[in-house]
Amino acid sequence: MTGKRFLFLLRRTPMGGQQAQEALDAALTAAAFDQSVRLLFLDDGVWQLKAGQQTAAGRNPAALFRSLALYDVETPPLVERESLQERGLREEDLLIPVALVPRGQVPSLLRDCDVLLSL
Repeated sequence: MTGKRFLFLLRRTPMGGQQAQEALDAALTAAAFDQSVRLLFLDDGVWQLKAGQQTAAGRNPAALFRSLALYDVETPPLVERESLQERGLREEDLLIPVALVPRGQVPSLLRDCDVLLSL
């Protein structure tokens, strides 16, 4: 049986309560069950990748993001270019390497997945 293709849209800041951490936990769980998992950071979700950020619980997510490949999450994670630019961030501000995708490419990413989770 072939696994499904999951796309997790991460749209919330790391300071927005536990939602950001729960979204990552869900992605890691899906990957643990041999599903194809991609992460797409857009809107305020791009703040999760900014170097020096901490979660609402005071955790630094850098180690988790750096270990995504170990959990079979597709790397590098995807980041919507315009979301980054609109928040005054640059690729160099992020704690891990990412693949920038233009806003116009997002609909095709949504069509290509079997399961879409917007968190």
